[in-house]
Amino acid sequence: MRFFRLLKILAVAFRFGLDEFFLGHERLRFVRPVVKAATFWRRLDRARGERLRLALEALGPIFVKFGQMLSTRRDLLPQDIADELAKLQDRVPPFPSHIALKTLELIYGKSVHEVFLIFDAEPVASASIAQVHLAVLHDGTEVAVKVLRPGIAPIIAHDVALMETGAWLVEALWPDGKRLKLREVVNEFARHLSDELDLMREASNCSQLRRNFLDSPLLLVPEVYWDYCYSGVMVMQRVKGTPISHVAELREQGLDIPRLARVGVEIFFTQVFRDGYFHADMHPGNIFVGSDGRYIAVDFGIMGTLTDEDKNYLAQNFLAFFRRDYKRVAEAHIEAGWAPRNTRVDEFESAIRAVCEPIFDKPLKEISFSRILLRLFQTSREFNVEIQPQLVLLQKTLLNIEGLGRDLDPDLDLWTTAKPYLENWMSDQLGWRGLTRRLRKEASGWAVIMPQFPRLLHHALHESRAQAMDEKLTGLLMEQRRQSRSLTILALLLMALLLWQILQ
Repeated sequence: MRFFRLLKILAVAFRFGLDEFFLGHERLRFVRPVVKAATFWRRLDRARGERLRLALEALGPIFVKFGQMLSTRRDLLPQDIADELAKLQDRVPPFPSHIALKTLELIYGKSVHEVFLIFDAEPVASASIAQVHLAVLHDGTEVAVKVLRPGIAPIIAHDVALMETGAWLVEALWPDGKRLKLREVVNEFARHLSDELDLMREASNCSQLRRNFLDSPLLLVPEVYWDYCYSGVMVMQRVKGTPISHVAELREQGLDIPRLARVGVEIFFTQVFRDGYFHADMHPGNIFVGSDGRYIAVDFGIMGTLTDEDKNYLAQNFLAFFRRDYKRVAEAHIEAGWAPRNTRVDEFESAIRAVCEPIFDKPLKEISFSRILLRLFQTSREFNVEIQPQLVLLQKTLLNIEGLGRDLDPDLDLWTTAKPYLENWMSDQLGWRGLTRRLRKEASGWAVIMPQFPRLLHHALHESRAQAMDEKLTGLLMEQRRQSRSLTILALLLMALLLWQILQ
């Protein structure tokens, strides 16, 4: 099955002329005549960006998601390709309306009009895994109905299997493959894709994020109507807003665009460091702005989580980075085990400074992230820094945030915006308020343990004494065995000496 899927990928790539992206490299110039002769039947009358978008759409949801992520990184792509891939955010071809209606009737066991007072058969949005229809409940509540694409699970399973094979080959053939932990990254990606195929999970993700930002002046998360939710359908509050990517329209509405960019950064850091629970698919198609200036989030299929250890480690790194304390950044990597223990701190510090120092005090529009990413990769390879699979989603989200910030306000100073928030968070975690909160959190556990403490202490002392006696007894036995072996050897030597005397 993987072989046939690989053939399909190659066929689609050749049909849309994607080979030109690879054959443009000087090292492959000798292959060009062969490919040109083998594809004489092709007519490539579309621009390269459009052909790439159409190829990704033809290959399915995983490739569409890849294109969505790339579209936020305009600093890494030519302008024509970035503009075309941006269409993947909200223009993925929908599946036919009659299939959506039939799917809903199978799920609910009744006709759509018995479930909803009004149901719009034409989708308002279509994504790689599901599409959204507008409807009205019988009590007059306006809702959005998300319907899973039929037959999508086998397609994703095949693509993930192919990615696993590719990751295995890279790890086996490429010197940097094992350090990158590509198979673990693919497994992490597959786990989140599996979650996206269950809309009940997405509904619970939405509900959790809504609780975290209930009554927030920064972010609106729609309410979930649980009575209408199943694995194949999710019904939530209808929200109205302007796509974050429509900057000109937002300006016409009188919204403060630089403030929007700063608020986006604050929302991200709040999710990551306050809650350890963040929206991990923040491409422009999933973010809107309401008339009140609040961000509106949709599509909660992929959410990231961080442990307290991850949050503390990341906060220390970010804060040290913003303070230009590169020695602390290097030490934190070594302490966390991301870099080998025998790494020279001064050398690692110097390498990090060489990458990061040139980008300070510059707005986003003057920073070449493609060059920075290349330098960071070279540095990590030089010092054998291991890629952390549990932070892949966070890295992806950071790329999205930077892309959104670049589109909204190229003059945004990301470092100045984020530094005060991180300083306040670290102070809250390490100061008296953090200590009080942790004591309060642990109090219930202590209330159970404290009455048992004398008995537990007596038991521990008894175990320690018994262990000490066992160790002493074991030592005595070993000493006796050693002495016994010595006596045996001595007796054998005496017998040998006596036998030699007799034979003389």
